[in-house]
Amino acid sequence: MTKKEKADELVIANKAILQSEKNFRRSISESPIGIRIVSIDSKIIYANKAFLDIYGFNSLKEFKSTPAINRHTPKSYAQHQERKEKRKNGHDVLDYEISIVSKNEGIRHVKVSKREVLWNGIKHYQVINIDITKQEKLTIDLIAAKKHAEESDRLKSAFLANMSHEIRTPMNGILGFSDLLKEPGLTGDKQQRYIRIIEKSGARMLNIINDIVDISKIETGLMEVHLEESNINEQIDFIHTFFKPEMDRKSIQFFSKKSLSGKESIINTDREKIYAILTNLVKNAIKYTNEGSIEFGYNLKMESQTKVLEFFIKDTGIGISKDRKKAIFERFIQADITDKMARQGAGLGLSISKAFVELLGGKIWVSSEKGKGSTFYFTIPYKSESYTKSDIPTFESDEGEKGQIKNLKVLIVEDDEVSDLLISTMLEKISNQVLHSETGVEAIETCRNNPDLDLVLMDIQMPEMNGYEATRKIREFNKDVVIIAQTAFGLTGDREKSLSAGCNEYITKPINKLEFDSLIQNAL
Repeated sequence: MTKKEKADELVIANKAILQSEKNFRRSISESPIGIRIVSIDSKIIYANKAFLDIYGFNSLKEFKSTPAINRHTPKSYAQHQERKEKRKNGHDVLDYEISIVSKNEGIRHVKVSKREVLWNGIKHYQVINIDITKQEKLTIDLIAAKKHAEESDRLKSAFLANMSHEIRTPMNGILGFSDLLKEPGLTGDKQQRYIRIIEKSGARMLNIINDIVDISKIETGLMEVHLEESNINEQIDFIHTFFKPEMDRKSIQFFSKKSLSGKESIINTDREKIYAILTNLVKNAIKYTNEGSIEFGYNLKMESQTKVLEFFIKDTGIGISKDRKKAIFERFIQADITDKMARQGAGLGLSISKAFVELLGGKIWVSSEKGKGSTFYFTIPYKSESYTKSDIPTFESDEGEKGQIKNLKVLIVEDDEVSDLLISTMLEKISNQVLHSETGVEAIETCRNNPDLDLVLMDIQMPEMNGYEATRKIREFNKDVVIIAQTAFGLTGDREKSLSAGCNEYITKPINKLEFDSLIQNAL
């Protein structure tokens, strides 16, 4: 090859290199991936728009004028310094991730890859920067979701184990002492003691079931608010009277405080939910207080130019550690208490109370110090109402004294044998004839054949025809007979459905005898 041919070939090769570098620069400039060209001594020669966008800068000059310490998070800057030291010692790091402080977008996560390239025929580094902020956030969210799911599963598993214990324990008392009552030769004292244990176990089990029903309605959005005229002072007095014997047994002083009097204490709210909240919080205070005192009540306060009633339940119990103050209002958290702190209960009372308070438009919180007691607070809007007496009639005898209804003709509509027997037994002192029907269809026929019936006790859930439909059919030919719905459902709205179907009153199972007697007395 002649010198001329060699020279021509070199020119062609140089042109090819220049064209290649030109194409390379154009591809870098148009690339959606952040790219910069760095010299061997770490000076930035070029940066494309995608790279500058990651950092939020408008020009390479602006980027260079910003100190590296301001472009990195503290941890990322420390790692940046480590890489510089390794580079000086001949151990360059080619692939890594950094967290940068973008001028406009805050902290961003970037994956960096470094490779050798020729730039103007000289060795340089091409540094590719890929914004992985979204992927990093997704990864963090997935990890958090995984931890949350694992924690939720752990708490629910613990809750189910605790629920098994909570249900089996009162069942053990009910079945065990029911069996002991069969033993011959039992003294009257022992019989009464066993009966009290059965009653107490039954009440405990009913509380567990009620909590489960309430939390289910809250979770599914079926819980409703029913506003009505309520006397707050009467509720305070009732709760004080109800829990006083238990306080006396534990030698705990029990106080109540009422800040309003007369008509001022009558407000428009959901009476049953207020009762449930106060009951849950007082029971909680009793559970964790072994000595000292418990005080509860309310004060009228202004909150954001709105009047609210601020209730408090203060105890001298074991208190709550700081790290558990928020957790105690979460579902199933009771089940997570260590053995030495474990107490009777499903761990739903505070969660239900929080949901009820929020449904009523208030808020709930706790102030507590470990070993020195706790004070729970909650607020509800103060909406005063004028007082009107209840229009429920009271039975009076001819002498003007409260008397007892007798000699009733009653129809029990019930497909459950045990429930039928229980109601029949409760009616023994006030009825002289009790008829029985197991279906809604039978109930209609019995009512047709007995127009002189005084009372129908109508079960709602029955085969062939439910209690609502049966009541509607009976009302077509008998407008006067008193019909009381009795049901094991007890969900929000069931009472209203019963009354709209034609029932005079409504009672939920398990039936309390005192409530049952009072209901019949008032209805007749």
